[in-house]
Formats: sequence, structure tokens, C-alpha cells
Amino acid sequence: HVQLVESGGGSVQAGGSLKLSCAASGFDDSSNCMAWFRQISTKEREGVAAIDTGSASTYYADSVKGRFTISQDIAAHTLYLQLGDVKAEDTAIYYCAAGPRSHGCDSGSWSRPSSVNYWGQGTQVTVS
Repeated sequence: HVQLVESGGGSVQAGGSLKLSCAASGFDDSSNCMAWFRQISTKEREGVAAIDTGSASTYYADSVKGRFTISQDIAAHTLYLQLGDVKAEDTAIYYCAAGPRSHGCDSGSWSRPSSVNYWGQGTQVTVS
């Protein structure tokens, strides 16, 4: 049974930083695609960053490249997203996500919500 549980959201001032965590369970040790998405109001969820847990390859949306960092602690089964130099437009609900089990990331589709099989419950990030 796959479960993704986010934590670490909250309020942060523009230019500041925040770290999100996602505790993952139900995955085996093969390669998986783990990602962070965000949703602003009624807009569609958008892919922010992804990591292939097997190769450790990372992928970023252009809007966050150079400011956000995705990482993993394999032993702790935890995914992280370090938000840096945040802007008002980063305000959103952030979701931890995973593609099909035992499938790594595809560079052309990782950011599409249709590539996600599992979602966390989301955590709010507000930049003021």
C-alpha cells in the first residue's frame, strides 16, 4: 500500500527559504519517479521538480530552476524539496507525487499530472 505524507509547509517571507518533506512507504528498492507538484487556486497542478530514485537524476521546471532543490534520503524513505529565494508566485499547495512503481522518470513527461499514480494530501506554502 503506497502512502505519501508531506510536512514542512507554512508561511515564509519573500526571498526566504523553506524545506518540505515527504515520507514515502509502499515502494520497493527499484527505481521510482518521485516528484513535487504544486497547485495555485483553480489552475491545473504543475510539476515543480522530480528525482529518479535509482539514478538520482533530477528534473526541474524552468520557473524554479536555480532556486529549488529536490533530494532524497533513501534509507529514511523521504523526499525533500528545498525552496529558496521564494517569490509570491510560489504560493501554492505543494503535493508529493510518485509515478508507477518500479518506473524511473521520463524527461519528457515527468511534469504532467497524468504521469502520477500516487498523490500526497498536500501542504500549503504561503509567501508574503
